[in-house]
Amino acid sequence: MSFPTKYKYVIIGAGIHGLSTAYHLSKELKQKKVGSGKDILVIDKAAIGAGASGIACGIIRNNYFQPAMRELIAHSVALWEEDIEGYGYRPVGYMQISCESMHADVAGIYKQQQEIGYESLFIEGEKECLKYMRKNIFHDWQAKNITSILHEKKGGYAHNTKALYCLADKAEAEGVRILTGVEVTGFKTNKNSVTAVKTQKGDIECDYVTIGAGPWAKSLWDMLDLPDQIDIKDNDGNIHKNAKMWTYLCLVEGTLGVPPDYAMNNEGKMPPVIHIDTDAPLYSSEDGSLITDEIWGVYYKPDFHFGGVQGGAAPYIVEGEVKVDPYGIDSPDFVVGPEFVHMWTSALAHCQKRYENKYQYYKNEPSGGIGAFTPDNFPIFDKMKDNCYMILDSNHGYKMIGVGKLVAKEITGEKQRLLKPFRFERYAKGELHPVSNSPFPWS
Repeated sequence: MSFPTKYKYVIIGAGIHGLSTAYHLSKELKQKKVGSGKDILVIDKAAIGAGASGIACGIIRNNYFQPAMRELIAHSVALWEEDIEGYGYRPVGYMQISCESMHADVAGIYKQQQEIGYESLFIEGEKECLKYMRKNIFHDWQAKNITSILHEKKGGYAHNTKALYCLADKAEAEGVRILTGVEVTGFKTNKNSVTAVKTQKGDIECDYVTIGAGPWAKSLWDMLDLPDQIDIKDNDGNIHKNAKMWTYLCLVEGTLGVPPDYAMNNEGKMPPVIHIDTDAPLYSSEDGSLITDEIWGVYYKPDFHFGGVQGGAAPYIVEGEVKVDPYGIDSPDFVVGPEFVHMWTSALAHCQKRYENKYQYYKNEPSGGIGAFTPDNFPIFDKMKDNCYMILDSNHGYKMIGVGKLVAKEITGEKQRLLKPFRFERYAKGELHPVSNSPFPWS
């Protein structure tokens, strides 16, 4: 098949957002009788899932301090549930296990989950939390300074590759063309509209462009001549001049190479995904030395795809010049080092007795990646040109399979309430999302 020179709709990025948008846009066009999947082209510089979607931990959770995020994730969880087998979705639930400084925040999350009908339990008190964990989840639970647990009965995690190729199959069945190995080099514009996508293989004229490029968001942003710095009005009305539009954070994740069955719950079944934030001092499981006496957090789960217990810890800001390519485990710069391994394996031992002295089973293989984060670390879903929609997920992407369905509706003329809080204009208007006390920048 020859290289295309014109398509009505061009979608850049074959990750979770690009593929979900393509599939749902094909259905919207057909339903509204204004086109079909044959009008849609998805292009990617490498391959399906070659970016963040392909290496993500795959966790699907509603544990967000921000009401708008909770509603958006609830919408996405419903889509994961539409094809559990096809997406490789494991609806095992999710647990936010927290120290006292986060108690009020998590209580607020629970209250709003009840208001939107998202099933969860809330346990309070140090003794009650320890009892709940040992009786219902892990008999060897031993984490300290825990005073609240939010146990989400929905959510869990999904198999990256299986979910992405399932979406690709659904899109192609609707007539969508997916073309990989096509790198975008720029855009042709007329006034405030994109007239063509420039690639290293030639220009593709188009009527509408959607960008879901994950870690490469800044590159596409720059190609559209959008601002490097912006003024931000905070929720108190203060103006912060010339704030950086983009920041890169290094994502730290890895796998403990014990059999996944080793991590099962008291009933020998898959446990919920565990996320713990605590201010209890963390000591080394190797030599007993103090690692940190400040608040820390980790997450983990048994994962047959990764072949062990897989999880991670809070990311860190990347200073100076950032090279996104090569990406992920191919990068010489942004893979986890011994500090993460030491901290994370010690954290597992802090949480459960079974992981004491298991640090030597850590899989010493490349892992990690980087994410492109917006000024407030939350997504932007908006038209940045008259016919150019940008899905800038700020590394919240993989769990948000439902964003593509909402964007498809907006592209075809239906404004979506769930996306309104994520417009670019929130920075100028002082309509920022509230900030939690979590050590993670995305909670």
